Amino acid sequence: MVARLVIAAPSSGAGKTTVATGLMAAFAGRGLAVSPHKVGPDYIDPGYHALATGRPGRNLDAYMCGTELIAPLFAHGARGCDLAVVEGVMGLYDGAAGQGELASTAQVAKLLRAPVVLVVDASSQSRSVAALVHGFASWDPEVRLGGVILNKVATDRHEALLREALEESGVPVLGVLRRAPAVETPSRHLGLVPVAERQAQAVEAVAAQAEQVRAGCDLEALLALARSAPELSAAPWSAEVGGPLHAGGSAVPALPRTPSGGTPIAPAKRVPTARPVVAVAGGAAFTFSYAEHTELLTAAGAEVVTFDPLRDEALPEGTRGLVIGGGFPEMYGEQLSANEALRKAVAELAASGAPVAAECAGLLYLARTLDGRPMCGVLDADARMSSRLTLGYRDAVAVSDSVLAAAGTRMRGHEFHRTVIEPGAGAQAAWGLRQPEPRVEGFVQGGVHASYVHTHWAGAPAAAARFVERCG
Repeated sequence: MVARLVIAAPSSGAGKTTVATGLMAAFAGRGLAVSPHKVGPDYIDPGYHALATGRPGRNLDAYMCGTELIAPLFAHGARGCDLAVVEGVMGLYDGAAGQGELASTAQVAKLLRAPVVLVVDASSQSRSVAALVHGFASWDPEVRLGGVILNKVATDRHEALLREALEESGVPVLGVLRRAPAVETPSRHLGLVPVAERQAQAVEAVAAQAEQVRAGCDLEALLALARSAPELSAAPWSAEVGGPLHAGGSAVPALPRTPSGGTPIAPAKRVPTARPVVAVAGGAAFTFSYAEHTELLTAAGAEVVTFDPLRDEALPEGTRGLVIGGGFPEMYGEQLSANEALRKAVAELAASGAPVAAECAGLLYLARTLDGRPMCGVLDADARMSSRLTLGYRDAVAVSDSVLAAAGTRMRGHEFHRTVIEPGAGAQAAWGLRQPEPRVEGFVQGGVHASYVHTHWAGAPAAAARFVERCG
């Protein structure tokens, strides 16, 4: 049994990331092995969590992976740890649009049987804080609200008023944090600036967050609350083909199915020959990835090698498959374009028919141009920045057979970008989507699968096995 806390808030912007990261770093500084987790599809916050704990930040997304996998994925990440801290998403009760509590922080807290600590931005209120906390504590009796951390408190007098009001709520105050510019993390068009782009400053920010939490929070009370969580009966998720809670297991909620909803398509078999090298893009331009993807590729028989398209002029030696995830290529367009040798190598690999899986940033990198600058030219399409934010969960059906899925395979994903690509789909599209309106999108050509839709392969692990099989 792992002691655990969920850090939530009434809404975005209250300071969840600051508090959660600060708690992780503060407890890790005490010598505890801390397991970091993030509710939802966010890629950036887990980077700060990893910096605070020295362990991979892991996502718990009930929409993309299914409710059945939340506890097993948590147990997989938290195995051997003393404490797990789970940062929520948006407001405590906010989830997938129009689908009730699905994918909300509250739902994940219930699935983990974990107590919740509510981070409240108290900057513009006093006695009203009691009404707000009472409402959140009583909305769902299955959610155990174990305490409150008051953030952005102005003065001692302000703190006294807040504490007096909360005495009537019955919810204990476990921390009071003053405004502190040193703990703030800069943001831009898609949220916080990733750790990989500001490593030294990020280290300083996390250290400042830990110090603020140590000074303002009752760490002993928070640890006691975490240890009061009841036993969680869940077999840890496994990336091994045929292992517990893998493809074909009853806990996988979204097995690929035929268009008619018939028999699930069996996962590809493990590659029996020498381990093929699968190159995975990293570095500052491509920071979006889930830890489970690498684990699944490795378990399926691949040798995963990371490379940096901003610095490396060639793909890793022996590359037989390429994965380019999300990130911010629009911020590094000039440097990516200037690395002509690597762009040519990527184009040659794609032309050879080798498996290439590209999501969002990867899609832009494979395009002919990005904001007018030459990219890899694998796709006859041009990309550019846009003022419009495209954001939301997606129910996707594979339109074409590809290196990731057979036509008709159902997967769940997420879009999050401020760019557009024209055309939006190739002669063979990648996915058919139902929301926000029916459309097809993405590109399947040869061994290339390129799309704006981010997927979490733990929810459809046959995709990784299929990809590695095509590398043989």
